[in-house]
Amino acid sequence: MGETLLPFATSFNASLSVEARPEHLTGDAGAVLVREVIERTGILEWMTARLHDPRQPHLITYPLAELLRTVLVLFAQGWHDQDDADALRLDPALRCAVADARGTTPLAEGAHLASQPTLSRLLDILTLEANRPVLREALAELAARRLRAERGGRQLRRLTIDVDGLPVEVHGAQPGSAWNGHYQQRMYHPIIACAAESGDMLDARLRPGNAHTAEGALDFVLDLVDRLEGRMCQVAMLRMDAGFPEERLLSGLEARGTPYVARIRNNRVLDRMAGPHLRRPPGRPPAEPRVWCHEMEYQAGAWSRPRRVVLVVLERPGDLLLDHFWLLTSISATAVPAGELLAHYRQRGTAEGHFGELMDVLAPALSSTQRTKRHYRGSPLPALPTSLDAVARNEALLLLQSGSRTSLPRSGPLRTGRDDCSSSGSSLCRPVHRPRVVRMMAPPVYQLQVVQLICSVVAARCDVVCVDEG
Repeated sequence: MGETLLPFATSFNASLSVEARPEHLTGDAGAVLVREVIERTGILEWMTARLHDPRQPHLITYPLAELLRTVLVLFAQGWHDQDDADALRLDPALRCAVADARGTTPLAEGAHLASQPTLSRLLDILTLEANRPVLREALAELAARRLRAERGGRQLRRLTIDVDGLPVEVHGAQPGSAWNGHYQQRMYHPIIACAAESGDMLDARLRPGNAHTAEGALDFVLDLVDRLEGRMCQVAMLRMDAGFPEERLLSGLEARGTPYVARIRNNRVLDRMAGPHLRRPPGRPPAEPRVWCHEMEYQAGAWSRPRRVVLVVLERPGDLLLDHFWLLTSISATAVPAGELLAHYRQRGTAEGHFGELMDVLAPALSSTQRTKRHYRGSPLPALPTSLDAVARNEALLLLQSGSRTSLPRSGPLRTGRDDCSSSGSSLCRPVHRPRVVRMMAPPVYQLQVVQLICSVVAARCDVVCVDEG
């Protein structure tokens, strides 16, 4: 307290020194861009109108919208631990980005971010029985608003939903987590859905770590499709990997009329069917590797009927033998020929990248668990009942993490147009590259009740929110 830090001179360059000053600085200037996206979507107004807040109004310091905004902005900035809010409570950019107050009020003496206990109580509110469906529906609502804004208020005729199961490692005995032999770790195995056209997360559901890839997929998908059709698109189509095709899911999608395409695992029957088509044609191979598609029907032992499958035979550079894999679909060959079906499924690689961003960039940390105090000054305490639903809290964290990714600004030049993503007009492109923009450094400048954040020209030109007046 009161200590003055002397300038630090470097040994490799006598002209270079580091000096500590009392001025306010921020390393999270991009938080204001995240706030701008959240503000223009109007998603917080949509959520607060539907969420039940059991707190007593005269005891509320932070409104529900401000708490939700704080969590979304912190997650989008890469701060996953609630304790980060305590460490960053005086950051000027974050205070301005999350506060309901206008002007320089968020920077006034005594103003700061909500504390870790306050954010923990927010999770308690979100995991109430009445609030869980709202949080889940908000994720798809946010994606729908952004997509309509990008398309001038128009729905998509056809939306492709990519579904996958992701391994989320835990470092403890969190309720619902389990050891997964395939991934060789203790984990949760949530099922995630994203929109192929935009990369926005649409829904997420937490599952035990030892859950099969397709466990609960039918209820998850049908509920999501019911909410998206008419709101985000006219027809929703499912695209999934080889872990999902099972009779219950396939027949349920066919009964509802939801088209799907999936990869299926090779087996001895499929290998025998593929055998005649794996002979390399005579002659010198061309410079570009070739691809052949063959239409067939196949009925697995657990399936109720034969289904259309497409054998895809690939020529690999440098390989003597041909490679192959199988696609399964409910779409007729007349509607979508084999070549078009393959091209559509290959676009799933983009979805894999979106899921990878959620895992690697946002790094969901699902650490909520019952931690009742068992000892006091060396003496054991009796077990106390707890009302904490750790699984529901971790699912809420997963949904908030997914929502924070959808709240990231899109790339394009910064413009000053003002409109509402709930109607039309915004042009929203690719997500930003976080290290360059969302986590950019900026000193705030105070002039006549105005706070101005100064950022580099490179950051302003590269990846920031693109919004035009419609």
